[in-house]
Amino acid sequence: MLMIVCDGMSDRPAKDFDRKTPLQAARKPAMDAVARHGVNGVMDVIAPGVVPGSDTAHLALFGYDPYKAYSGRGPIEAAGAGLEVRKGDVAFRCNFATVDKSMSVTDRRAGRIKSGTAELAKALSGRKIGDVQVMFKEGSEHRGVLLLRGPGLDPRVTDADPHHEGKVLESKGLVPEAEKTARVVNEFVRMSHVVLDKSPVNKDRRAEGLPPANIVLPRGAGSLGELEPMPRMYGVKCAAVAGVTLVRGICRMVGMDVLDVPGATGGLDTDYKAKGDAAMRALDSHDFVFMNVKACDVAGHDGDFRLKVQVIESIDSMLEGMLRDLHEDVVVVLTADHSTPVSVRDHSADPVPVAISGGGARIDHVKEFDEMSVASGALGRIRGKDLMPTVMGVADRAKKFGA
Repeated sequence: MLMIVCDGMSDRPAKDFDRKTPLQAARKPAMDAVARHGVNGVMDVIAPGVVPGSDTAHLALFGYDPYKAYSGRGPIEAAGAGLEVRKGDVAFRCNFATVDKSMSVTDRRAGRIKSGTAELAKALSGRKIGDVQVMFKEGSEHRGVLLLRGPGLDPRVTDADPHHEGKVLESKGLVPEAEKTARVVNEFVRMSHVVLDKSPVNKDRRAEGLPPANIVLPRGAGSLGELEPMPRMYGVKCAAVAGVTLVRGICRMVGMDVLDVPGATGGLDTDYKAKGDAAMRALDSHDFVFMNVKACDVAGHDGDFRLKVQVIESIDSMLEGMLRDLHEDVVVVLTADHSTPVSVRDHSADPVPVAISGGGARIDHVKEFDEMSVASGALGRIRGKDLMPTVMGVADRAKKFGA
C-alpha cells in the first residue's frame, strides 16, 4: 500500500485562469492514470465545513478521530525534531524572531533564517528554570521546538508569540494548574533574548545587514495523548517519507518508521525523485508506505497559481516513474490533506480529491484527477478518518466484524 498526500494541492477555480483549478490546468498523466484505473471521490478531511490543520488532517488520514486524538501541535513538532516526548512533558512550537530594544517583534521569522540555528538552539538547551528542565531543538529555517520537563506542568497556557509584529506577549495560565507552566515559559522567553542577543551568530548577521534571531517565541502548547500505534491498529508495518518536521513527528507518534531522505526538504526545492525512490525501496520491507509532498501548500500560501501548476507537474513526473515499477496489486492512494486555494492563501474547508487504484479497487468512470471530475466517482464523499479503513478493505486486509 502506498499513500501519497500532496499537501495543500486541492484548490478552487481561478477567474484569471479560465475558471480552472491548478489541478485542472496542469498536465498530469500519472495522476489521471491513478484515477482512470481506480475508484474516486471527494473527502472532507475532518468534517464538512471544518478547515483542517496539517496536524489534525494527517491524524484523520491515518484513521484517528482528530477530535479525540489531537493533543496540540507542540508534542508533534517535538517528536518530528527528534526529541523524546514523555507523559507530563509540555511542548511548544517556536519561532526564532527579531525584537528591538523595547521587546517589540519586528520580524517573526528573523529574515527566514536558514543557517546558524543549531548553534543558537545549543545555547538554550540543557538549562533549568527552577525544577523544570529545558530542551530546545532547531527545526527547519526559523522554526524550533521547546520541551519542558518537570513536576506540575500543564499545557493550558496562552502563547507568548503575538503572531504578528508587536509586543511579545506574557504567557498566562488558562487554569490555576497551568500558572507554573506560564511562569516558566515567560522566564524562558526572557532568557532566550538575553542569550541569543549576544550570540556570535547574531553578531555576524548584524554585520551582514540581516535581522538577528534574538528571541524565541513559543506557541501551540500541548502534551502527549494516547494513540494506538498504526502497526497494532492495522496489523501492518509502516514507513514514512516526509521532509516537514510536523508531518515527521505525527508519523513517529503513530508508529511509522520515518526515513531520512537526502534532499527531502519539505519545500519548493525538494528532491522529488529521491523521495519517490525512497518510497519504492520502503515498499520492499513495509506493508504501508506514506509519502507527504509539501510544495503545493507553499505555492497556495504564496497565492501563486502558475507555481502550483508547476509543482503538480513535478509531482506527476515523480509519480509516473513510480507507477512504471509498481506491481498492479499494490494499492495506490492519491489525495491531499487539505485545500490551500491560491485565492485564499490559506487552508479552506473545501473537500479534497481522492483516488484509490490497485488491489480490489472497483474501477469507475472517472478519467481525470481533479476536484470536480472525481466528485462523480463511485467512492462518493467520505471523511478523512474513513480513508485508511477503506484502503485496508481494497487491499484485502480488513478485519471481519462479527461471526
